[in-house]
Amino acid sequence: MTSSVDLAIIVARSQNGVIGRDGGLPWRLGDDLSFFKSLTMGRPLIMGRNTWESLPRRPLPGREHIVLTRDWAYKAEGARVYSAMLAAIQSAKAIAKRAGVGEVFVIGGESVYRRALPLANRIYLTEVEAEVEGDVYFPDFDESEFREIAREHRAAGEKNDHAFTLRVLQRK
Repeated sequence: MTSSVDLAIIVARSQNGVIGRDGGLPWRLGDDLSFFKSLTMGRPLIMGRNTWESLPRRPLPGREHIVLTRDWAYKAEGARVYSAMLAAIQSAKAIAKRAGVGEVFVIGGESVYRRALPLANRIYLTEVEAEVEGDVYFPDFDESEFREIAREHRAAGEKNDHAFTLRVLQRK
């Protein structure tokens, strides 16, 4: 059993900071979705209501879901609902600790990322090599607070609309 549980952010963003459009993703990146699934399987996910509602299947199999919303009456079948970020993180970390996993993931959207960035130990950042139109953006952050510990490039192709680079950033 793990003694500490890290808070990680996982996100794909375009060169102009876009992470979403019209309640969905503004691209098709099959390799990135596979990476997301393999990394998050068995680990708790924290997300905002809009991200929850955008999931193609709710809940995603094999993961506990925590939904943040200001609507205290909101019901999310198959998920826990919180209105406070710190309570959501504490719950996710308790779930992870019981499961013996060392990481919980924040998966969006913009306002949830903004609140999680100062608290995150790690960022799994997919940098999409394109500028796309969108209506949801990843917040700016000071990358000098992190060091890159892994990087892998993927080409555009049959499964990927755009080339992209998977980066792992660890807080210094």
